[in-house]
Amino acid sequence: MLAQLGIDHQVRSIISSSLLAVCSTHVFVSIAWDCQEVVNIKNLMQIDAGLGQVVATDTSQIPYYLVGDEWIRLPGSLKHITVGPAGIWGINKADSIHKYVAGNWVQAAGLLKQLDAGGEQFIVGANVDDTPYCLTRSATVGYKGPGSPLPWTGLPGSVKYSSCGPFGCWAVNKNDDIYLMSLNQDCQNNGWSHIGGKLSMIEVATDGGVFGVNSAGHVYTRDGITASKPEGTGWSNVPMYMPMKHVTYDLGRLWVISNSGFTMVCTH
Repeated sequence: MLAQLGIDHQVRSIISSSLLAVCSTHVFVSIAWDCQEVVNIKNLMQIDAGLGQVVATDTSQIPYYLVGDEWIRLPGSLKHITVGPAGIWGINKADSIHKYVAGNWVQAAGLLKQLDAGGEQFIVGANVDDTPYCLTRSATVGYKGPGSPLPWTGLPGSVKYSSCGPFGCWAVNKNDDIYLMSLNQDCQNNGWSHIGGKLSMIEVATDGGVFGVNSAGHVYTRDGITASKPEGTGWSNVPMYMPMKHVTYDLGRLWVISNSGFTMVCTH
């Protein structure tokens, strides 16, 4: 795969070794990452990891679920998929929302362009107008299909991408501004707090870690996040040898997708 991309032997050797973080004004430490090519899946568009599970969609909008080293094709066609404490949910090209129930996709009321199942069994998402929404824990867990209540709660502000973890929900808007909100299982919140930096997408891991990609394809992680300091202390660069478009993290593994659909999994 690397040879097909026109990358010479010397660069491939560098890729297979630890990648060292480059110091900048936003980096506090140098972190070594060992990144390996994911060879048995091609042309991924989006990926999400949570609670030890990994799901993804490719450029043909085919959804997958990772079992061992094998990517199992799921039914249906999805442009976005998410997995976490709230289960497995997805969105198709018409922005229709679906929950994975007993091996099949069950459509849910509403339209969203992006959603995230990483909260404490609640869902967040954004529609085509960048209006953010939240679905309570009781509605999320209890949804079985048509007839189950789906009381979507509108959230303040305007965001294009959001993701939640144990210490809060992070989001970015159309200007790539970054925000953090404290949100509970009933969708009660204290509004968004602005966080310095610029990212085009952001993901929160089930352990509270935060990773994102900026418009230049550079990957960053948030340092110093704790329950008592959910905003953390600053951003560190995770250097990659090509521009990336999507990132997700779970249980020590960082999954990244390049602009060309090349996928890697990194550990440190």
